Amino acid sequence: MEVFTSWKSWADAETPLRRALPEATVELLREATGFAVLHHGGQRRPTGAAYLEHLLEALEVAVTGVGVTEPDVLVAIVLHDVVEDTACTREEVAARFGGQVAELVGWVTKPEVAEGGDKAAVKAGYLRALAAAPRAAVLVKLADRVSNVQELWRMPVEFQRRYHRETVTHIVPLAASEPWFAAWYAAWRTRWQAFE
Repeated sequence: MEVFTSWKSWADAETPLRRALPEATVELLREATGFAVLHHGGQRRPTGAAYLEHLLEALEVAVTGVGVTEPDVLVAIVLHDVVEDTACTREEVAARFGGQVAELVGWVTKPEVAEGGDKAAVKAGYLRALAAAPRAAVLVKLADRVSNVQELWRMPVEFQRRYHRETVTHIVPLAASEPWFAAWYAAWRTRWQAFE
C-alpha cells in the first residue's frame, strides 16, 4: 500500500508539482496553499502534525498517485476543509478561486449540527449524500480520506475502529468507479482486515 507523506510543506511539493503540472496550475496551487495556511493558521491534526500536511498529503495523492491535472479539483483538494474547519465561507472561496471550486468544497463540507442535534446522524447523512456528488467532488473526498486513513494506526484504537467502519461503509463504494482509488482502498483493507 503506497503512503503519501513526503509533502510536508510547499517547498516539498513545489518541484514535483512543477514536473507534473502546467506553470499556471502550480501558481494557482501556491495561491490556494497560502489561502489555506492563512485560514487554518496554527490548527493541528489529531496526530499533532500541522494542518497543512494533511492538505498536501491529499494533493500528493491526487497528483502523484492518481494523476489528476484538473486545476479546480486540485485547488478544491487544498481547500477542502477551509469552510468546515475555519471561519472562511464558501462565498470567500468563490470570490478568490471561482464558483466551481466553491461548489466542490461545498460537497465535501459536513453540515453544521444544530444545538442538541445528533452529530453522528448528520455525518452519516452527509456521507450518504456523497453518492450523488459529481465525479470531481468524489475525487476530492477520496484523496482526503486516503490522507486520513493511510496512517490510521497513529490514532486511538476506538477511533481506528469507528473510522475504519465509516470508510468501508461510505468511502470504499465511492472508489469503485475510480480504478486507482479502488486498488488503493483494496490494499488498505487487506492491511486492516482484522477490523472487518
